[in-house]
Amino acid sequence: MEQIRAIWRYGIKVGIIGGIVLILMSLIGIIEVFTKRQVIADFISMGHVLYLAAGLFVCYMAAKRTKPAKPLWVISSSFFAGLTTTFFLVLLIILGRYINLRMMFINASDLLLNNLLTFGVEGNSGMLLLLYVGMFTGLITGLFYLLPNVVRTVILWSLAGLVFAGVLQDLFRSILTNNFPDIISEWLLTSDGLTMKGAFAIFIIIALVIISWSIKGEGIKQGWQNLPKKQQLTWRTVGTIILLVIILVAPWRLGLFMSEVLTIVGLYVLLGLGLNIVVGYAGLLDLGYVAFFAIGAYVTALITSPEIMNLNWSLWAAIPFAIFFGILAGVLLGVPVLKMRGDYLAIATMGFGEIIRLLVLSDALRPFLGGSQGIGKIAKPQILGFVFKGPQEIYYLIIAGCMLVIFVSWRLKDSRIGRAWKAMREDEDVAQAMGINLVSNKLLAFGTGAGFAALSGVIFGSKIGSIYPHSFNIMVSINIVCLIIFGGIGSIPGVIVGAAALIGLPELLREFAEYRFLVYGIALVVMMLIRPEGLWPEEAHKRELHEGTAKEATG
Repeated sequence: MEQIRAIWRYGIKVGIIGGIVLILMSLIGIIEVFTKRQVIADFISMGHVLYLAAGLFVCYMAAKRTKPAKPLWVISSSFFAGLTTTFFLVLLIILGRYINLRMMFINASDLLLNNLLTFGVEGNSGMLLLLYVGMFTGLITGLFYLLPNVVRTVILWSLAGLVFAGVLQDLFRSILTNNFPDIISEWLLTSDGLTMKGAFAIFIIIALVIISWSIKGEGIKQGWQNLPKKQQLTWRTVGTIILLVIILVAPWRLGLFMSEVLTIVGLYVLLGLGLNIVVGYAGLLDLGYVAFFAIGAYVTALITSPEIMNLNWSLWAAIPFAIFFGILAGVLLGVPVLKMRGDYLAIATMGFGEIIRLLVLSDALRPFLGGSQGIGKIAKPQILGFVFKGPQEIYYLIIAGCMLVIFVSWRLKDSRIGRAWKAMREDEDVAQAMGINLVSNKLLAFGTGAGFAALSGVIFGSKIGSIYPHSFNIMVSINIVCLIIFGGIGSIPGVIVGAAALIGLPELLREFAEYRFLVYGIALVVMMLIRPEGLWPEEAHKRELHEGTAKEATG
């Protein structure tokens, strides 16, 4: 009886949620659209990978939540979670036979209901196959959960790497074509997806790397720690030089399209590093961050463009003015919201961002800011006659900006100011009781973050050559907050990883742009469930989070 209750609580209930989620994913069209891209040519598409991954995740969560974690109970919960999930999809297919679902859901096509959901098998046989797939998925996931952690890690990361290579096949094709003999690209990739041989090779290589690291990783770490400080410094220097060389030659080895993607990611890294000081270091949730980005861009446009003020200054002359006005705006925003915290602070700052956008858009300021028509003819940066005009040239300007901001953020992190910000983030009342001046430190955090955002606006304006109010809507701020959370709050490498994942990947998958924010939501939900500290978290934040989780588990 107790086992039946556990199956109902941890298996069927989770399966019901998974079934509803998969039905929604199907009806909004994401599975059908993603099916257009093959991960492994003539074998499995991106849509079916997403479909199966969602089912596997549901079954895994059912197995993970099962208490007590007896093997039979875990397998049973996972089995019934998979069966329940696919049972809901079968109900959807049956409903589609008697009701024209396209009257309400335009994406509920016959192709989806009678082919894609049933893996190409039509009729009752397809529905039966779907149930079998659900049961098999649940059984395999339950057994997978019971495997040793090392084995699970090897299988999971190898499959993830395989899917990653298939989804980003255009990126890998560009890298292979421009840097390696054609025979390697032809062996690994077809015109649409990985070859079967290539997929198998990628899986094996990733598995061997992870196994080797699991065996020798601790020894390598110990050997590194035992090296003299001078040797460690030498190897770090060599590694840094190699990394810098790769960064510097990247745009010319990846081509024009990939250089454009890198510049967009770099801009968001620059913005994320600035907001990371406000949110990650000081714990101030700022949703009006885009306002400072806009201020930097508009100050640059007014100073360098002949359309409004006709000053015709160079971009380098505009940078200090843009940063100054950005810092000033950050301080002015910080003054009225000093006593606000949490949601109230987020709403107030969001309002500030919308105020700036609407002011720029208004007819009253149109003679000064261009209104909805924006400002064009923004100057390009020049050094000794060399003009940074294309994405491959602008890339170096962005890299220079990122390095400057990374250096400043890194120096601030463990400084007296950085420690004061962290104390404020943990508990403002305790920080104040310890003698920390909340007013000056909050204003300093807002001003510093705003200055970095203004610098990003300068580069953005020079890159595009013209700016419009619609480029600075609230979604820019939300995107930056998302990438910080996804990468790891307070972590400098986390900002870079988050920008690459949430900004770079959608840029590489432009044909699925309409589902961008849906993928954002799914990624954030999955991240909160599996790795709430982020992909590359700050050590202190990770330690605090896991200590809190351990206390809840034991309490």
